[in-house]
Amino acid sequence: MTSLRTVLPAGAASRSILRAAATGLYLSITVLAFFAVAAIVPGLLATHSPTALDLSHSLEGPSWQHWFGTDESGRDLYSRVVYGTRESLAIGIGATAVSISIALVLGSIAALARRFVAGAVNRVIEILFAFPTLLLALLLVAVLGPSAMTQIVAVGIGTAPGYARIIRGQILSAKDSGYVEAAVALGHSRRRILGAHIVPNAVRPLVAIITLSIGQSIVWASSLAFLGLGVAPPASEWGALLDAGRTYITQAWWLIVIPGLVIVTLALAATTLGKHIQNILEKGEK
Repeated sequence: MTSLRTVLPAGAASRSILRAAATGLYLSITVLAFFAVAAIVPGLLATHSPTALDLSHSLEGPSWQHWFGTDESGRDLYSRVVYGTRESLAIGIGATAVSISIALVLGSIAALARRFVAGAVNRVIEILFAFPTLLLALLLVAVLGPSAMTQIVAVGIGTAPGYARIIRGQILSAKDSGYVEAAVALGHSRRRILGAHIVPNAVRPLVAIITLSIGQSIVWASSLAFLGLGVAPPASEWGALLDAGRTYITQAWWLIVIPGLVIVTLALAATTLGKHIQNILEKGEK
């Protein structure tokens, strides 16, 4: 099979790859900017009121009048998606904040504490990692009731162990690096080594992880809402739209497919931006 390198000169191939990467970055920034505007000023993008009922146009497919179609009450789905952006992003960002905060504490203790304490924290991380997020969500819903806060806490706690392992690995890698050994040889204090070398180098990858986590958290929260464990309809939060639309999946496919595509689009844009940030940080380390 002929490779791309044999068809194109090396310079042309590299320019083509860079052009494709730049296009992906620009698209992701454009998508994220659109959702940011939708979250801050939804009225600027919406074409209808998200709560206006029009039973004479219920369950109509996508058209020039209703770009994403209408729901069972005749409400414009596009406008409801736009107005639901704020709550969906708030859940994603909130869950990410909870997750990263817990992960920082657990990962740092597991990597820096004495052997007995570190071993105990590692066991806690493993238990949390093995505990099903869905089961945790059911438990929290039974205690707190279905709400956006329940989604934030459930997704935050459920995703924290994976990030705690990443942070622990980054800190251990930084501890064993040559620049830390050089700092020890120069007689720097433990506090200075932690603050100047270990923590900055261990935390730097979190910048990319946070952008990835926001998209992942929105997907998780929407999945919980689809199962009736999140914000209850008629809220326009994206997961609630999926939950409301599943009843009419055989009659109105757009009520499920379009909100699902919106969620995937945001997750892909956040992931693409996160990867570019990670590449920039890696180049800066070299």
